Amino acid sequence: MLIGIFWALTAGCMLGLYALPVKYTKDFRFENTWGLFFVLMMFVIPIVVTFALIGDLGKVFAQVDNWRLLAMVALSFLWGGGMMLWGKAINYIGVSLGFSLFIGTAILIGSLLPLIVDGLPKPLPFMTIVAGILVVLCGILFNCKAGLTREKDEEREKRKSPGHDGNRNGKAMLAGIAIAVIGGILATGFSLANALGRPQIQDACRKLAKPEWMPSVAVMFPIFLSGGVVATCYFTWQLTQKRAWGAFRTQYFGRNLLLIVAMAFCQYAASALFAYAAFKLGNFGNTVGYAIYNSTSVLVAVISGIVTNEWVHASPKARRQLYAGLSSMILGVLIITLGNALAS
Repeated sequence: MLIGIFWALTAGCMLGLYALPVKYTKDFRFENTWGLFFVLMMFVIPIVVTFALIGDLGKVFAQVDNWRLLAMVALSFLWGGGMMLWGKAINYIGVSLGFSLFIGTAILIGSLLPLIVDGLPKPLPFMTIVAGILVVLCGILFNCKAGLTREKDEEREKRKSPGHDGNRNGKAMLAGIAIAVIGGILATGFSLANALGRPQIQDACRKLAKPEWMPSVAVMFPIFLSGGVVATCYFTWQLTQKRAWGAFRTQYFGRNLLLIVAMAFCQYAASALFAYAAFKLGNFGNTVGYAIYNSTSVLVAVISGIVTNEWVHASPKARRQLYAGLSSMILGVLIITLGNALAS
């Protein structure tokens, strides 16, 4: 179990840091940055990594039910749409608040739905796990409140500048919140697709005498390629409609490409490590691992937001709310870990 917790925490750290390089790209519009990111993350990296590590991938998937693969594809379409909206939410409301709202919604739904697939544990561990998830959600609500308080603090400063349109900024905040919540709901398709496909893929890898980490790579292959179809279609349309293709012809393209490759690798590696952590955590690894993974990502994202001066104009009240949220999330992860120990 400790190995599973370690990898869930590691995956969460990578997920929490994946969007940080977007702050340092130059001359790219939103569509350029995130369009290139999704092509690399959903197609290039999964194809290269999967075929480099699994030479006989066809033999693995030949032993998986067709209906199961189709269900994974459908759920992955939802996840791809959610990931696309996540990038848009971060663009609207920043890393800290975008992570808190998106991940909070994902934890609420994504941690509980896999129990339908995996089966419910006994009452005591089940209630302990649910209690931990609720404590984590309280922490995320504190983080959201802190983000909104920070926005008010920054708005107060901006009003002093000439030509400021407060109503427009308020609409952008509401739009960003709505986008993050809807994206979080759709993104739970990832957890369900993993819960649905991993058992048979794991059995197939075991029959073929594959190492125990290999199912975590194999299960990501259909999830990423299917989710990538949605995101690629959207950004191709956006790049064309907004005539943003020309923005790729910038002197900073090489620098931007390296930053976006780092983003794509962190996101892919985080997802694969989560799948492995869920396996190592046992029968309820999808629920427990998902909560630990996503909670850690929020903690890391909020801390990175502080380091990169997202909170430089925040009031003491906003910072107190932020620290209360972080403390609550840490406590919630500990309670979830206890629940998994009881279930084991």
